Amino acid sequence: MSHHWGYGTNDGPAKWADHFPIANGPRQSPINIVPSQAQFDSSLKPLKLQYDASTSKDILNNGHSFQVNFLDEKDNAILIGGPITGTYRLKQFHCHWGASDDKGSEHTVDGVRYPCELHLVHWNTKYENFNEAVSKPDGLAVVGVFLKLGSANPRLQKVLDTFDAIKAKGQQTTFLNFDPKNLLPASLNFWTYEGSLTTPPLYESVTWIVLREPISVSSAQMAKFRSLLFSSEGEQPCCMCDNYRPPQPLKGRKVRSSFK
Repeated sequence: MSHHWGYGTNDGPAKWADHFPIANGPRQSPINIVPSQAQFDSSLKPLKLQYDASTSKDILNNGHSFQVNFLDEKDNAILIGGPITGTYRLKQFHCHWGASDDKGSEHTVDGVRYPCELHLVHWNTKYENFNEAVSKPDGLAVVGVFLKLGSANPRLQKVLDTFDAIKAKGQQTTFLNFDPKNLLPASLNFWTYEGSLTTPPLYESVTWIVLREPISVSSAQMAKFRSLLFSSEGEQPCCMCDNYRPPQPLKGRKVRSSFK
């Protein structure tokens, strides 16, 4: 049974537990990462992201964020190594951002929030498909990348250039020949922990891999994110912003790091 949810006063994160009781579960995301409390784990393998620009398919405004979708029938765009075993295929990426440049990321680091956070969503190929994997404890691996205010990011611009075509909820357009590896920072040092989707149905199925090094975004580019709408065409326009869930209690979970 699907319930309407959003980021407003009446349907936002504070209300999600009414319809999705797992919202109070033992491994909810995001969290506040405290680097001094993260445990360096020498057994963590280097992260390998092998992407292929030919797998990008389309971009959609789903009423909660934009979403870039990828063809995921073959092992063309995959994640291996790090904290995971096996092969995970890239399904989509999306972002979370704030109403102003001083807030917007879901994960925080020592309580500090970045303007925006990119999520690259992968599913475990030991399952038949994404829909089967999404609710399994080891079903998903999400790579989180922080966006930090600075110079304009030319590699991000190709995504932003499509936003006029997907301004309203439900709008979609083709988005071809894009390599998401272009959105990764130079260093792939990461924190990792067992968590959940940060949007309903909040399944506790995500191995989180949050990269320490942010990528840059300009204030003008951040304004473009906020040009999208939560609302459908013909409805009262409602600016898409503050589409992030606050950090959730750690509840005894360990956060590991790939670096000292």
